[in-house]
Amino acid sequence: MTYTLSHIAQNLQIDFQGNDVEIDGIHTLAEATPSQLSFFNDSKYAALLPKTEAAAVLVSSEYASQLPEGTVALITDEPYLKLAEASKLFAHPVSTLTEMPHMGEGCSIDDTTRFGRGVKLGSNVTIMAGCYLGDNVMVGDNTLICPNVTLYHATEIGRNCIIHSGTVIGCDGYGFAHTKTGEHVKIYQNGNVIVEDDVEIGANCAIDRAVFGATRIKRGTKLDNLIQIAHNCEVGEYSLMAAQVGLAGSTKLGRNVVMGGQSATAGHLEVGAFATIAGKGGVTKSLEGGKTYAGFPAIEIRLWRRMQAALMRLVKNR
Repeated sequence: MTYTLSHIAQNLQIDFQGNDVEIDGIHTLAEATPSQLSFFNDSKYAALLPKTEAAAVLVSSEYASQLPEGTVALITDEPYLKLAEASKLFAHPVSTLTEMPHMGEGCSIDDTTRFGRGVKLGSNVTIMAGCYLGDNVMVGDNTLICPNVTLYHATEIGRNCIIHSGTVIGCDGYGFAHTKTGEHVKIYQNGNVIVEDDVEIGANCAIDRAVFGATRIKRGTKLDNLIQIAHNCEVGEYSLMAAQVGLAGSTKLGRNVVMGGQSATAGHLEVGAFATIAGKGGVTKSLEGGKTYAGFPAIEIRLWRRMQAALMRLVKNR
């Protein structure tokens, strides 16, 4: 769906001046194309303003002059709130319409499976009882989807994957803007989830769709049961996660990261390749790869062990 920029500005109750171009979506300053709307609400991203290719940016008057020539400034003192309002315009329409998927040879589909429109299945896909695949879902060859799995619209599943019972992929991420009087306004999550080849996902996991772009689980990753992966995360190739791991939004894991049970990350950070986070470890800042970490906040495990030993001696000597 597309809207003219003037229509969006009118909907947001923002004055509009400039080229009235067609807008087909919303993205970040760094990723927006000349047919997309973007936003700016954090001074740490100021360096991206003159480089953005967005058609228009929701921005305060203080920073509007830093936009490149040709990018329209939509002036507002609440750019993040206006982003939330604009996101609703591009939300996937809720529908109960259904049609049979396009499928390859050798598929085995339980009769209780329900499909949205535009679903595509590769060859030898098996879907067991009680599953739902929403509009424009894609599933690759030889993938097994166990009972009562839900794949929201536009989710992409690769080849040779296994998704265990009760898992939900592509549900909305947890995103809200807040008014000056304390109400919470939903930011519609208009990206998707991409699960690459040879991934196994345990029972009762939740993997949130991206706000923009994609939440991505890369090739060969294996997830245990009861894992939460928030919007816009990227899990590197061949990573391993034990039960009850949680990744906050926009976490990026390198390849072969191992996370022990009940470990978790804060958002907007990176964990380097071949890092290990011990069980119950709490990652609060970006970590180098190739090392093992433990504790909260997570530190190198040798230092953590020394701290625990010192604490024990202190307690015993009281």
